[in-house]
Amino acid sequence: MTTKILPVIMAGGSGTRLWPLSRTQYPKQFLKLSPDGYTLLQATLLRLKNLDCADPLLICNEEHRFLAAEQMREIGISAKIILEPEGKNTAPAITLAALYQIQQAQDSDTIMLVLAADHVITEQDKFEQSITQALELAKLDKLVTFGIVPTHAETGYGYIEKGNSELNGFQVQRFVEKPDAATAQEYLESQKFLWNSGMFMFKADIYLNELQQHAQDIYNSCVASMQDTKADLDFIRIDKEAFKQCRSESIDYAVMEQTKDAVVVPLDANWNDVGSWSALWDIQDKDDQGNVIQGDVITVKSQNNYVFSESRLVSLLGVDNLVVIETKDAILVADKSKVQDIKKIVESIKEQGRTEHFCHREVYRPWGKYDSIDHAERYQVKRITVKPGQKLSIQMHHHRSEHWIVVNGTAKIHKGKESFLLTENQSTYIPLGEIHALENPGKVPLELIEVQSGSYLGEDDIVRFEDLYGRC
Repeated sequence: MTTKILPVIMAGGSGTRLWPLSRTQYPKQFLKLSPDGYTLLQATLLRLKNLDCADPLLICNEEHRFLAAEQMREIGISAKIILEPEGKNTAPAITLAALYQIQQAQDSDTIMLVLAADHVITEQDKFEQSITQALELAKLDKLVTFGIVPTHAETGYGYIEKGNSELNGFQVQRFVEKPDAATAQEYLESQKFLWNSGMFMFKADIYLNELQQHAQDIYNSCVASMQDTKADLDFIRIDKEAFKQCRSESIDYAVMEQTKDAVVVPLDANWNDVGSWSALWDIQDKDDQGNVIQGDVITVKSQNNYVFSESRLVSLLGVDNLVVIETKDAILVADKSKVQDIKKIVESIKEQGRTEHFCHREVYRPWGKYDSIDHAERYQVKRITVKPGQKLSIQMHHHRSEHWIVVNGTAKIHKGKESFLLTENQSTYIPLGEIHALENPGKVPLELIEVQSGSYLGEDDIVRFEDLYGRC
C-alpha cells in the first residue's frame, strides 16, 4: 500500500519583520512575496503538487480564516482549516493536527508533513527528493526534521548538529540556539551543522506518544480542546476555553530536543524563510543596478535597493542599500543592514496607540473589502467593494448613520422592512439604529462610497443579527 502524506500547513503567524506590508490582520504568508507571483501560502501548497498527498490541513488564527480559505480557492485547492483561538506556538498547533488526523484516520499509514506557510523554496526537484528521503525514515517511526544546508555563517537561525548517519539522514546530535558570528563561522566550516528549518515529518501517533512523555500538559490541553469540535463551512472550531489553558511552546523544546528518535534530513533547495526585507531582496530578480523594484518606481544613480510602491510614485536618487516600502497609510525607509530592528518601530506604533501595525487602510472581508479613504472627528469615508453574490451581515449601529452611493454595479439594499435595488449614481441613507444589510445580486463587483457620521465610528459598533460567515 502506498504511504499517503498529510500536509499540515502552519499559517498562524502574524509577523512584524516585513512591516509595513505585513500587518497583524494581513501577515506575510498571505502576501504575494513568492518569486512566482503567488502568495507564500499558495506557493507552499502548490509545492506539493507532485507528491502523493491527501488534502492538506491548515492551522491558522481565527481572524485569518477567510483569507486562508479565499487564497486556497484561487488556486483550486480544498482543505480543512483548524482555527486557533490564539497563537500558542508550534507544539500545540501540531498537536491539534495530529489529534485531528487520529480522529479522522481512514488509513493508519498516513504520515504528517509539517510545513510553515511563509517559506520560499525555489528548487522543486531537490525539495521533493528530501521529502522522499524523509518519508522512508518516518515509516520507521522516526521524528524527522529538515536541516537546511547552510550557505553562509548565519546568526539569525538555530542550528542542528548532525550525528551518525541513518538511512538518508542523520541522527540529531543536538539543537543549538542562534549563535554569535564567530560561532556561526565555526559551524559553517565544520560542515557538521544545518540550519533549523522548522519543517517536520512523522506519524501522528508517534508524535503524540513522544509528547505525552515529555510535555503531558500540552497533550492534555489539546485533547480537551478537541473533545467538542464544531464544523463551520471548511473550518474546524475547537474548544476556546480549553485551548487557552495550554501553555505556549515550540515543538523543538517540547519534543524534538527530548526524544531519542529525532533524525535530520538535509535540504539543499534554495530555501529562504523570508524573515526580513533583506532576505526578500536576496531572492527577487534585480535590475542592472541591483535594485528590486515593485510598483511605480523611478531610480537614478541608486544601487542595491529594495523598493515597493503600492499606491503612488516612489523615486530614488543617489542612494544605496536601502529598503523603501510605500503603502497607503505608512512609508518605511531603512538601511538594508538594519531591517532586523523594524520590530522596534512596530513597538513604538503600539505604544502610541496607533493602528498601523494592526491593519492596512484597505481591509479584506469574506464578502470583499473596504478602503478607508478619509476620516476625521465624527465622520469617515470608505470605498466598499462587494464580490458578486456576496452579502454583508444584517446589522445595526448604536452610534453612527451611513450614506451609501453606488459607483459601479447593482446593490440590493435591505433597510428596515423594505428591500430595493440601487444602480450607479443612486444613493440611500441608513439612520442610526436602523437594521440593514447590503448585497451584490449581480455578476460584476459592486463598488460604492460609504459616508459614516456619528459620535463613534469603530468597527466594534456593529450588532449582527444574521451572517453568512458565522460572525454573529
